[in-house]
Amino acid sequence: MKVGIFKVSSKLDYLTEYEKAVIKYLEINNHNIFLNKNLFINIETKKYEELTKISNIDVLFTIGGDGTLLRAIPFVKDSNVPILGINTGQLGFLTSLNKESLAKGLDMFFRKKFTLITRTLIELRTSPEIPEISFFPFALNEVTVTRKNSTSMLSIQTKINKRLLTTYWSDGLIISSPTGSTGYSLSSGGPIISPDTNTFVLNPIAPHNISIRPLIIPDNSKIDIIVTSRAKNHLISLDNRRFSIKNGYSILISKAPFYINTIQLDGDDFFMTLRDKLFWGLDKRNRQ
Repeated sequence: MKVGIFKVSSKLDYLTEYEKAVIKYLEINNHNIFLNKNLFINIETKKYEELTKISNIDVLFTIGGDGTLLRAIPFVKDSNVPILGINTGQLGFLTSLNKESLAKGLDMFFRKKFTLITRTLIELRTSPEIPEISFFPFALNEVTVTRKNSTSMLSIQTKINKRLLTTYWSDGLIISSPTGSTGYSLSSGGPIISPDTNTFVLNPIAPHNISIRPLIIPDNSKIDIIVTSRAKNHLISLDNRRFSIKNGYSILISKAPFYINTIQLDGDDFFMTLRDKLFWGLDKRNRQ
């Protein structure tokens, strides 16, 4: 199998023990190994290939935390190449394989003991167009509108399918996919949504109105936003990528025309992850 390995750049100028272990495992089992630039430049031997095109591989392993997996999305794009997240960080909600069970998890994957989880992405377009965003206008977790260099609230006029929803007076607005519902949106009081649910969540950040609550809408909805404030600019975030844009731009948010596939090893599931990593439903009366 042709396996790509992806990591983000860091201050470390050497391979970690987990990266070495994954490469050694793949080598022993005669898989073709493709390393992204951040790994490739630290490999002395050149018997591996540099990962330059997603079309060269059958599966992508990301080594790090959830942030590493998110940073791999613009590389994977609409290729349908599945992603196996190997968690070497702390929480690792999106990453299916933990460093403590690395060899066992890799064995399960290559024995095809896994399920593909199809995840919806969010698409964002602006008018006028912003080239830096248009390069890859998609987010797996959330699109976020927030303040920039100001303590003043934003006024966020929001329409759903061209019908006025409301104008949020708040520090910002999170538009979350089901995957992202356990991230920033959850931290801001939003609901937890199962990944197979065809919905988006609109969740205002610190709204100046006690009657405003998070709203769940169908993911085939078209969301139009116009932001005004005392400042000249505000921020738009697509997962971990941030852009400064001028107030008054028309922002259109919708469901992306493609999906991302992540790998869930057998014995793992969304609700188990909620219990184990977010301590959801933790109660001393529950002893199962």
